[in-house]
Amino acid sequence: MGADLKGAEIDVLISEVGPRDGLQSIRQIMPTEAKHRWIRGLADAGLREIEVGSFVPPKLLPQMADADAVVRRAVAIPGLTVLALAPNLKGAEHATAAGVHKVTMPVSASRAHSLANIRKSPEEAIEEVRHVCQFRDGLTGNRPSVEVGVSTAFGCSVEGAVSEDWIFRMVAMLLEAGADSVGLSDSVGYANPLQVKRMFRRLRVEAGSKAGAAHFHNTRGQGLANVVAALDAGVTTFDASQGGIGGCPYAPGATGNIVTEDLVFLLESMGLRTGIDLEKLIALRPAIAEALPGEALYGYLPDAGLPRGFAYAEEALLNRLNR
Repeated sequence: MGADLKGAEIDVLISEVGPRDGLQSIRQIMPTEAKHRWIRGLADAGLREIEVGSFVPPKLLPQMADADAVVRRAVAIPGLTVLALAPNLKGAEHATAAGVHKVTMPVSASRAHSLANIRKSPEEAIEEVRHVCQFRDGLTGNRPSVEVGVSTAFGCSVEGAVSEDWIFRMVAMLLEAGADSVGLSDSVGYANPLQVKRMFRRLRVEAGSKAGAAHFHNTRGQGLANVVAALDAGVTTFDASQGGIGGCPYAPGATGNIVTEDLVFLLESMGLRTGIDLEKLIALRPAIAEALPGEALYGYLPDAGLPRGFAYAEEALLNRLNR
């Protein structure tokens, strides 16, 4: 790497969700120490925001049984914003006690998926967000922000099409409930670029500065095309998973988060600074594979390598300024 990317100004924030969304869909349990090494390595590669775990009952997701220990270690990493998922108030209380900076809450637009995923209707899930926000407002110590992702926002593998007007009624209700930001999630890889651009433009109009992240899956090969469409709509925060692992265990066919390595390469190639060192990121993959034997890791860039003459956006900018 030429320029020192870590700590540099960025244009797009990549929120790494592999240690949570990635691992929750895998039956194998990654050892806690391996999680620590992975998260530390991600931070060293320049990731500034990582969702490190999920505060759910271990009997439901034994992969997340060590969430408390993982969070407590992660928040000690300088400069790292630590996220954890909590589906309810009890989970948010535990996440806050562990020291998270942001609590992420999934609220499904699909009634069938919501009942399967968290055993609540969408309306009940919104009320749970309200309870968590009221809890946050009463805190005097660590006071994490509450970020909501409207899942199955582009379609549901159980229910099919989901009304866009319903989705934006949900966005309004979530903001009224106190959410700090609301994003849209393509939980099952149904989205197409025109749909993405239309919906994120509407989100920016209706949520303003509280419009949140884009979460895409590459299940049907449209993940990065949807990223470009979201960029055109003004999105500057994207979820991604190293190696493309991940998916919701309660949504049939919900495989394939977009690959962090490929996303970084796409953005840097377009001149958009991420602050992430691809060589360091790719160097983490053997340790992940060792900790998850037999689990496939995806990514075009790791297989093909960086093209000759590739320059990070920061390097290209510095070269232009120094001419």
